Amino acid sequence: MSEFHEHPNIRTAVRYHQAVSRFAVGEELAAFFHPDAVHTQLPNALFPDGTVRHLPALIAAAQQGHKLLAEQHFEVINTVAAGAQVALEVTWSGTLAVSLGDLTAGQVLRAHIAAFLEFRDGKIIAQRNYDCYERLHPAAPSETDRQAEDGKSSP
Repeated sequence: MSEFHEHPNIRTAVRYHQAVSRFAVGEELAAFFHPDAVHTQLPNALFPDGTVRHLPALIAAAQQGHKLLAEQHFEVINTVAAGAQVALEVTWSGTLAVSLGDLTAGQVLRAHIAAFLEFRDGKIIAQRNYDCYERLHPAAPSETDRQAEDGKSSP
């Protein structure tokens, strides 16, 4: 870890993001969190109303995410720590394992994230994410799709 990971809570925050990158679930993921933890995701392109999850729902969402994504990667760009607070600047990419609305399996999603974590007893007690997704483009129709559409419009 580079020099900006010297603070113990920053080290934990970076390890947590590494664990999420590899789809940690269950006890492995729960180990980063205080039992009273709350994760707040502010409104964004995928969750227009945002989300608020306590630990059990957070663990369940991680399991669901693994079903939707073939792979994902978090890169921590910058960190700042003050007392029990850590702020992270992160980029994320995830490859869809399944189609999701107009998005197709294999498409790569990208987001620029500001994450604010509060620690208690060395564990994350609160996390707020501001996820800025890059424009979500529906996949271009395949040649088969175009031929099917042409066939529908023929008399």
